[in-house]
Amino acid sequence: MRILLSTALLGLAVTSVQAIGPDPKDAKAMATLAVDYLKKQQKDDGSFSDPRMAPGVTALVVAAMVRHGVDRDDPALTKALKYLETLVKKDGGIYGKGLANYTTSVAIMALKEVNQDKKYDTILKNAADFLKKLQTDDPANKSIQVGGASYDGKGKPDMSNTQFFLESLLAAGVPKDDPAVQRALKFISRCQNLADKEKGNDLPFAAKAKEEDKGGFVYKLDTDDEGHAVGDGGLRSVGAMTYGGLKSFLYAGVSKTDPRVQGAVTWIRLNYTLDENPGMKNAGLYYYYHTFAKAMEAFGDDEFADAKVKKHDWRKDLYEALKKRQAKDGGFRNVGDKTFGEADPSLATAFGLLALSYTNKK
Repeated sequence: MRILLSTALLGLAVTSVQAIGPDPKDAKAMATLAVDYLKKQQKDDGSFSDPRMAPGVTALVVAAMVRHGVDRDDPALTKALKYLETLVKKDGGIYGKGLANYTTSVAIMALKEVNQDKKYDTILKNAADFLKKLQTDDPANKSIQVGGASYDGKGKPDMSNTQFFLESLLAAGVPKDDPAVQRALKFISRCQNLADKEKGNDLPFAAKAKEEDKGGFVYKLDTDDEGHAVGDGGLRSVGAMTYGGLKSFLYAGVSKTDPRVQGAVTWIRLNYTLDENPGMKNAGLYYYYHTFAKAMEAFGDDEFADAKVKKHDWRKDLYEALKKRQAKDGGFRNVGDKTFGEADPSLATAFGLLALSYTNKK
């Protein structure tokens, strides 16, 4: 009797472990539909999306396909890689007619996924060196923008481009203690609504943060931005940027006990949802899913407790959110006034597929 009871309990334990995340068969079926959809959207030159967005979107599609098991010799993947190779410039960057930082960053992530044979080692190193030259610098160290990255290295840096910049440097093999990585962390820390002059944010807006914004991350260090300014000199925290900040800290080796990580996690516990991009509604929803997935995997909890101590199987929640948004043709699309480019189904589907790839517990 004891043996039977022990066996039954063991079976329950195994079932409990296996229950984390969606059924792998269901996730695979969703991925297959989405990959097939993307293949039908590919242009003759191997790219995806319109000419201006094609370099970045194609890189994201490549990464998404590889993460879902598309073979390196698959015609669609081969054509896409050849297209990306045509974008490699003498200065080391990987870009088209603009968006040099953003495009080079996501291209690094894509090429890293297919670099098992080390074919792209030199390209990856040169691309990382190129990105470092685009990082906002100030020898006098007086600018609050130091360490940040913009779309092209010319405009004001923002949290979104900087988190891509940092992730790509690390993916290219740049050490965590490299000055460029540490400068990026400084800028990212300044994007957090965490008033802490030693480790957190030394800028005035952080001290003016509303209670609901504390610990979260803002898009830009611009208190004149009507879309993000709140109260008397404060800035609004938003979901995608907060997950981007958490991911950046964890990828760069910042301890989970660090007040910056703890602050971000506290905000996320209060704002846990997959119904929208917190603070932005549907704007950038699939970008949000992608960043959410990476941050959650890096944090390491299979079940994430919200502020009410309700535990969430975040992988399953993410799968369900994607499932109800996948169109019959397999693609994903964002609709609304502000989609940040996700009205383009190739971009939305690439982000959706990338997010889905993290629902399979390793």
